[in-house]
Amino acid sequence: MTTLWDRSRQAAVREILDTAVRLFAEQGYEQTTIAQIAREAGISQRSLFRYFGTKEDLVCGDQDALGELLKQTVARQPAEMSAWDALRAGFEAILTANHTPDRVLELSRLIFETPSLRARYVEKRLRWQSELVPVIRARLGAASGPAADLHARAIVATVFACVDTATELWAAHEGRLDLAVLYEDCLAAVRSHG
Repeated sequence: MTTLWDRSRQAAVREILDTAVRLFAEQGYEQTTIAQIAREAGISQRSLFRYFGTKEDLVCGDQDALGELLKQTVARQPAEMSAWDALRAGFEAILTANHTPDRVLELSRLIFETPSLRARYVEKRLRWQSELVPVIRARLGAASGPAADLHARAIVATVFACVDTATELWAAHEGRLDLAVLYEDCLAAVRSHG
């Protein structure tokens, strides 16, 4: 059950994020300052930092929490589910964990169009991949060792590449294409021609 405090916090986060996304669209990410966002949202910079630790967090969200949600979702999938399907379930869980599909589209476009955000995005995704390798290795029932590690890493890296490719195409086409279909087509292309 959500409390009044939780609802108030969620409303404040939405208001700050709406303001930030509007300013980023009007001026560009790099040209927009935290001071401007706070002023336009009607709060102090200190208050803004209580909700979002950094300017990047306004766009990318709490990447550590999302990475943990991804890992836990993959780990919780039934043992008979393939590693490929478990990873897909994980990405489906995090896609709209914090935002509506329209907001995910706005933020995805911003990430892919802003070099500094894209670099941070890639850096964090590489860390997520490393954290998922043991989960996938266990799902594959593989003992530790170079061959098992290679197999798990290859699956994880392939899924991440397909998710990122599908998301970038989805954002470039303003969300008019079906993201799930793009992902499946990308994965099918890799698996059939690999």
